[in-house]
Amino acid sequence: MDSWKLLPHPKIEKKGQRLAVVVLDGWGEHSPDQFNAIHVAATPTMDSLKQGAPDRWRLIKAHGPAVGLPTEDDMGNSEVGHNALGAGRIYEQGAKLVDSAIASGKIFQGEGFKYIKEAFPNGTLHLIGLLSDGGVHSRFDQLQGLLRGSAANGAKKIRVHILTDGRDVLDGSSVGFVEQLEKDLQDLRNQGVDALIASGGGRMYVTMDRYENDWNVVKRGWDAQVLGEAPNRFRSALEALHKLKAENPKKVNDQYYPPFVIVDESGKAVGPIRDGDAVVTFNFRADRMIMAAKAFEYEDFNKFDRVRFPRIRYAGMLQYDGELKLPKHYLVSPPQIERTSGEYFVHNGIRTFACSETVKFGHVTFFWNGNRSGLFSEALEEYIEIPSDQGISFNQKPRMKAKEIGEKARDAILSGKFDVVRVNLPNGDMVGHTGDIKATITACEAADSAVKMILNAVQQVGGIYIVTADHGNAEDMVKRSKTGEPINDANGNVQILTSHTCWPVPVAVGGPGLAKTIRFRKDLPGAGIANVAATTMNLLGFEAPEDYEPSLIEVADG
Repeated sequence: MDSWKLLPHPKIEKKGQRLAVVVLDGWGEHSPDQFNAIHVAATPTMDSLKQGAPDRWRLIKAHGPAVGLPTEDDMGNSEVGHNALGAGRIYEQGAKLVDSAIASGKIFQGEGFKYIKEAFPNGTLHLIGLLSDGGVHSRFDQLQGLLRGSAANGAKKIRVHILTDGRDVLDGSSVGFVEQLEKDLQDLRNQGVDALIASGGGRMYVTMDRYENDWNVVKRGWDAQVLGEAPNRFRSALEALHKLKAENPKKVNDQYYPPFVIVDESGKAVGPIRDGDAVVTFNFRADRMIMAAKAFEYEDFNKFDRVRFPRIRYAGMLQYDGELKLPKHYLVSPPQIERTSGEYFVHNGIRTFACSETVKFGHVTFFWNGNRSGLFSEALEEYIEIPSDQGISFNQKPRMKAKEIGEKARDAILSGKFDVVRVNLPNGDMVGHTGDIKATITACEAADSAVKMILNAVQQVGGIYIVTADHGNAEDMVKRSKTGEPINDANGNVQILTSHTCWPVPVAVGGPGLAKTIRFRKDLPGAGIANVAATTMNLLGFEAPEDYEPSLIEVADG
């Protein structure tokens, strides 16, 4: 028997219904107040779906162990969320993989570390990544473990190139992280290791662009980290943070610090990357490291003038793109995600359309397909990327490309060419990250309008829809105390929350093609977004593979 063959569902007939799968990025469910942008926004489409509770609308988990992260305190993110949505199973993910490797010491015994270790006798070890304990892209304690372990394994000279956060953690927290990092580096210097901070910059302005939205972001990092050049030069990272903020308090925050270089008494950069050095990008999350990885690894790179291309030993914390084998060397092996729902669909003749704008296109394709680039089948699949606005903060145009995504999805549904139309609407997440509540309200309204456009098309063709989210964000935009009250800063202003959340996300099913007897099960109170894949298979008239997380739906008797 063909192992890819999905069995017919015993109670749900396969009638060729068209299925729309809509992912509202950053759309969680939380108590209504003025800091819940989704609640404040006019969202009649999503409100109407909510009226279907409990049979056609419910909440599911999108954080912590439900998406392969270590604890219930670990907020979900788009990458692990889309892995779970597409794979239908829960895989141990980035942070957890790195935790295990560092705790066991295996990270320092693996091929990746052995590769960079070859540079230790005569070269410098450079560590580049996000200085944060947010747990989305990196974690500070993992950097500390990497520093200690590298020194214990022969690194004699270490330079750290910091990227400040202010997105997954509170703005302004960079100072505390740098103060602790300086103490850690002093401890290493006391042990005879030449360890210093060499450069820095804010994550949204230096190095950490994604999906090739703006290569200038990566170039700023390259110039500071590799060439040792930046318009801002300071004797210490703390001096850089304080002075740059004081010079332009309205524009400079942790997310948007301009690039800076640390120099010695003579004004010479203390840590440019040179031939013979080793470089590790210590972020475990892929999307905002792939572009830098290409710059460090590709001989024929042409996205900007690198000026010089040092011969280094480069490794990522993980391999950031399994299809591109990028980078070739990595310290911790990523989860091996196989047999995703998209691949099953191809093997069962299901025609799929996927679409989003640039900032989330990789999520609804690459991450959905188990960290795999490209199509499974050119004959059965079509992926459309709508270019995101470049060079602006998303709160300046909070509607983003929701209308265009909705139109592409509508046209794909009405064309009759596809069985499954899959989209990601990024607004709630990308605008929510800016901390601009007013703009996020507009963003949520734009996303809701796009959902309406898609569901209207489903109605026209007699199809089915499933609407859900990958994690929370826009539903809670203020830092809260343990009692749930908003926290104020020293000036009495509420502390805005720009990160993802640990709140549950909605999932709704419906459409004229959905039998009236189909409803959400009541026996899965702890269900998460990994349960969505089996649900989509059922909606198409198939049984899901036995090892998939169970479907959320059942057919009621009678």
